[in-house]
Amino acid sequence: MGFLTENHKCPGGVWARVGKALLTVLIGGLIGTVAVYAVEEGPASALVLAAAALGAVLAMAIRQAVGGRP
Repeated sequence: MGFLTENHKCPGGVWARVGKALLTVLIGGLIGTVAVYAVEEGPASALVLAAAALGAVLAMAIRQAVGGRP
């Protein structure tokens, strides 16, 4: 382990990290939405939106906990 050189490139650039984060949020939102529709036949749009947001937040929290990086 030494100092980083001028030619150092981190594996998976910025766009890879952004893509993984967006995919995690979308999957979490989808899971939250599906969970609401599984419980309630005709849910209000506010309930669906809240469940999608909660699913997205929980998915990001799990990703950070498992991955070890913020």
